[in-house]
Amino acid sequence: MGRTMFCRLIGTALLATAILHPGSAASQAMLACAQRVDIVAFLDAEYSEKLSAIGQLDPKRIVEIFAAESGSWTMMITDVSGRSCVILSGQNWESIPVLPGSKA
Repeated sequence: MGRTMFCRLIGTALLATAILHPGSAASQAMLACAQRVDIVAFLDAEYSEKLSAIGQLDPKRIVEIFAAESGSWTMMITDVSGRSCVILSGQNWESIPVLPGSKA
């Protein structure tokens, strides 16, 4: 149930972004694709971003969120071939800890 809610949340966020900013979201997705290993190395070297969250979109794709202590973050989709596309990035990322006994 938690994974389903997470996937729905991510899907809703992506849809809202595409609707509210169709030009910028489309241009980012077209211009920011490469092999996953190259993007991960770039995010680490340039922004100190590390893998923070991951979720399966379907059997062939996952969504990954990389975040840094500085608050910068990047969301990308990776397919089974190892190709990744950056779909969103931003500032002021905060990880919220799960409280004991709560069901997320």
